[in-house]
This record gives sequence, structure tokens and C-alpha cells, in this order.
Amino acid sequence: MKLLNLFAALVIFTTLSFSAFSQDKKATILTIQGENITLEEFENIFRKNNRDSVITQKSLDDYMELFINFKLKVREAKALGLDTVAKFKAELEGYRATLARPYLTDTDMLNGMMREAYDRSKQEVRASHILINCDPAASPEDTLKAYNRAMEARKKILEGAKFDAIAKEYSQDPSAKDNGGDLGYFTVFQMVYQFEDGAYATPVGQVSMPVRTRYGYHVIKVTDKRTARGEIHVAHIMVKEKKEENGAANAAAKAKEIYDKAVAGESFTDLAAKYSDDGSTSKSGGELPWFGTNKMVSEFEEAAFALKNDGDISAPVKTSYGWHIIKRLGYRTIGTYEESEKKIKSDVSRDGRSEKTKNSFVSKLKKEYKFTYDEKLVNAMAATADTSVFRGTWNVSKKLLKKTMFTIDGKKYLASEFHKVITDRMKIRTKQTPADYIRSEAKVYAENALLKYEDTKLEGKHDAFRLLMNEYREGILLFELTDQKVWSKAVKDSTGLQNFYDNNKTKFMWPERIDVTFYTCANEQIAAKVRELIAQGVSNADIASQINKDTQLNIQIEEGVFAKEDRDILENVAWKKGLSMNIPYNGQFVIANVKEVIPSTPKKFSECRGLVTSEYQNYLEEQWIKELRAKYSTSVNKQVLHSIK
Repeated sequence: MKLLNLFAALVIFTTLSFSAFSQDKKATILTIQGENITLEEFENIFRKNNRDSVITQKSLDDYMELFINFKLKVREAKALGLDTVAKFKAELEGYRATLARPYLTDTDMLNGMMREAYDRSKQEVRASHILINCDPAASPEDTLKAYNRAMEARKKILEGAKFDAIAKEYSQDPSAKDNGGDLGYFTVFQMVYQFEDGAYATPVGQVSMPVRTRYGYHVIKVTDKRTARGEIHVAHIMVKEKKEENGAANAAAKAKEIYDKAVAGESFTDLAAKYSDDGSTSKSGGELPWFGTNKMVSEFEEAAFALKNDGDISAPVKTSYGWHIIKRLGYRTIGTYEESEKKIKSDVSRDGRSEKTKNSFVSKLKKEYKFTYDEKLVNAMAATADTSVFRGTWNVSKKLLKKTMFTIDGKKYLASEFHKVITDRMKIRTKQTPADYIRSEAKVYAENALLKYEDTKLEGKHDAFRLLMNEYREGILLFELTDQKVWSKAVKDSTGLQNFYDNNKTKFMWPERIDVTFYTCANEQIAAKVRELIAQGVSNADIASQINKDTQLNIQIEEGVFAKEDRDILENVAWKKGLSMNIPYNGQFVIANVKEVIPSTPKKFSECRGLVTSEYQNYLEEQWIKELRAKYSTSVNKQVLHSIK
């Protein structure tokens, strides 16, 4: 009984101990020459590389050996000072800038905007617009003028004027002269974000208030909303109209003939290769990339989406490019949010939504770091601005320059620092007044300083970022030193490479091979004729000339030295000198004329240099690892390691 209780206690103790280790991410799992590596760091990398594997004690032990090799190389790189080299620092900073971006945005807002974008992707909007141009940097007076002009156009429409007529009169979008402002159907990410936002928010039949984008003010009328069509995959054959007499009629007739052949069952791929005037797709059977709404000219798009089943072929369709015969290859609806999430996130980061999430993030940082901004000081500096600010020669009194322009987390940023940034620039071009330019640039400078300050805090705030940066840091070091010790060394060390080959020739062997000529004959009668010609000593060139007199398909001749795995036909060939029997093969008959059976021999250095280089690199790395293991002491805490299981 006591023995059983003791055993139970040991089991409980062991379980609790392992549980404690698995929770204590700072526990030491590996020590290299007195430097401790934590469970957190090892487990982070281990789980990334073993996501779908069953974790066993053996898999942990095996991976630890690889991890030790990796860490030894990094330790050596640091000992050699590679982490202090300017090239290394610049490369790491470049990676950091990219890796930090997801951490310098309002994640909650980003997730909300991604969900909004997905929901909008399930609907398509048809709208018309009137554009009144207004530069983002326009003066308040010019901005108001553009807004009033947009409101004037809107008023006339609300009073009963036809939208297309007012668009032709007012809109500064050149296409309005032809389409009356009609943009057709579009969906999420196909318009600038502010325009998209205005269109989706406006009910069908209604006219929006002026919507501001980087192009100016838009008055939007929504004429329809429909369920998204999804995406379609098609191939097409295009016939261009030639600029000649009867060119249009000839193109239409040619398109009709091709269509008739296609529906009669001829290969669409072959027809595209023979007849399509779209050189970019004809060789691939006319296949086009998947597309959705507003990606093709409307006539082509409507005809494509009208096809109901895969394999359906449209009658010839006329567009501005010519005539098209379209074959449907596939169709897919809008995927689930999870399926679309990665692409949506990428698209959101590239359009106007990203600015919105950045602004929200900056607002949160201002509160967190008790940000203060001296608006009066900035206005006082702006009041001194003239056109010299655009030439880098702006003069500001020393009294103003000594003042604090803003503070972040108690740290003061002086006006003189901003002044230096402005005067370091040369020949700035902008439509802003000098005063407006200084005010807007001061705001940008302060917000960028806030983001840079947050950037310095990322490792302390986000464990995932800290671990990722460490991976990149060590990865760059590992690459640099491995290149010096192994990769480049193996390529440049010609003497060492030759010596390695000389000492390891048996690793680079040709398998047993035969020197053979294959005669692939269309039928047995031709095979019999070929045998006669071979017996008469006729050359292969003359055999081909005689047998293929009427068609090039009667015989194909191939000569060479082959290993068994090089040609599957060799499975049926007796490996001895002389002519084989007729071998049925793919509906034809093959005669093999074996000239010589070549035993297994070492390859010449010139024949296997690439493979020798690869093996030499492996050898150099093995020797290097042995040196590092002898140079640095290592100790693994097996109890912590196995707690991961």
C-alpha cells in the first residue's frame, strides 16, 4: 500500500513538475559556454517546424541536436563580431521595418475593416458619378469652391435634371462625355476607399452628398446593387478586324467559322493555337486568368458570365478588340471569410483603409504616452514661413527653435529638430502655401516620431515580435558565416574540391549503361524493312530518309548512352549486344540496337562537379560542427526539454 502511494506521489510530482516547466517559458533548456537559452525560444522554433507532427521524446531529442548546431554557429558568428558589421545592421533594419508593420496599426480597427471588406465583397454596386477636381493640398478657398460646385450639380439633379446630362456638363472625369458618368458594376477594392464607402452607403436610386477622395469631390448616384457574381475562368479565341476592305465582314465570318468548328467538337485548344489573334494566350489554348466584375470590357464580361456550365461555348461576341469565342472552364463563388482572409488583409493594407487604421493607432499612442503638441508654437513658426521653406533656407528665430514642439512619454522634442528636417530638404514642390506646408509637415513629423518611439517598445510589448526578430537576427548571422565557411568556400576552393573528388570517387558512379540506338516504327511492316536496312549497313540518316519519304511519322531514331532508369523501354531490352526483338510500345514497335554494355564506372570530375560541390559542402559543414562542438561546451536540461511533450 505504501509503495503504491509512493508511486502515485511520484507520478503526481512528475506531472506537476512538467506542467510547471511547460508554463515557465523562461526556464533554461540549453546552455552554451555559460549562455542560457530559454524554453520559450526553443519551443517557438520547434513548434513552427513541427506543426503537424506527433511530439515524442525522440523527436524532441533529435530536434535539439539540430538546434544546438544552429546555436553554435550563431555563437561563433557573434564571437567573430559579424553582428557589428554595417552590412548586417542595415539588412536587419530592413527586415525589422517590414516585420514591425503589423504591430504599428490599430488591430481592432483593422479586423473590423477586413470584415467590412469581406461583407462588401458579396455585393456589387452600379453607380454613376460627377467629379469636381480638387487637389489634396488645395487651399481652403479652392477646396470650398470645388465643394460648392459639386453641391450645385447635386442640387440640379435633386430638382429633376437627368444625372447623365449634368455629368456631361459638370464632371471633370473625361469619360463622362461618353458614358454620362456611368461606372458600371464594381465591388470592394475596385475604387478608392472613400468612393467605395460612399457608394455602398448610398441606397439605390439616391444621390450622395459630395464624397472627398484624392481626386476631388464626387457626387454619386447608385443605380443598382446585386449579389456578387463571383469569379469565372474562361478561354477565348480572338479575331481582329483588319483595316482593309471588307475587314469587318471577313472577321465576323472567320469568327463564325471557328465557332462552328468548336461546337462541332474540334479541340478548342487546337483552334486557339491555329486561329486566335491574341498572341499572349493562343499557345495556352486561349486560357485567361480568373476574373470577376469590372475586370474585362463589359461585352466580354457579360457573355462570359452568361455561360451556365463548364465547357459551354459562346457565340462570337463583338468588343472593341475584335470578335471573341468564349469557353467556360470554371466558376467559383465568393469564398468564406477564412479562405479570403489573407488576401483581404493584403488588399486592406494597400488602400485608403490603411491610413484610417494608422490614424486610429496614432490616436491611441497619444493617450498612452501622454502626447502633448504645442499648436501655438507651430502656428508661430508657420507665420514666419515664406517660399524659402521650399528651398531649404527657412529662417526661424532662435527663441522659437529652443522651445518644445511636442512631448512623448515625457521626452521633449524641440522645434529646432523639426526645423533641421525641413531645411535639409531641397526644392520641394507643392500646391500648399508655405504656412500650410509647415503646419501639415509638423503634424506628420510629430506622428512619425510617435510611431518611431512605439517601434522601440515592440520587443518589450510583444513576445511574438521579439522572438521573430531574434530569429531573423540569428538567421542573417548564420547565413553570413555559413557562406564563408561552407557554401562559397566549396565553390572557390578548387584544390580542396578536386582532392575531395579524388578521395571519394566511389560516391560519384555511373550506373551500368548501354550504348544503344532506338528505332521506333509505326507498324511491324516498317520494322521489318528497318531490319533489312540495318543488315545492309545503311546509315541511320539514310534509313530515316527512305522510311519517312511520305510522312515523318513512320520512324523516329534516337541514339545515346542510357541507364535503365533513363528510358522505361529499357525494362524490355536484353542488355547484350545486337538487335532486340520487336518491342510493342505505345501502339508502335521499337527495335533496340545495343552496341555496347558499359559497366558501372566513376564519373569524370567534369561530369559531376555540381554533385561533388554539394557533397563537399556537406563535408565542410560536418567538420565545422565538430570543431564548434569541441570549442564550446553545451548542456541540455532534458527535464525541461521533455516537458514540451
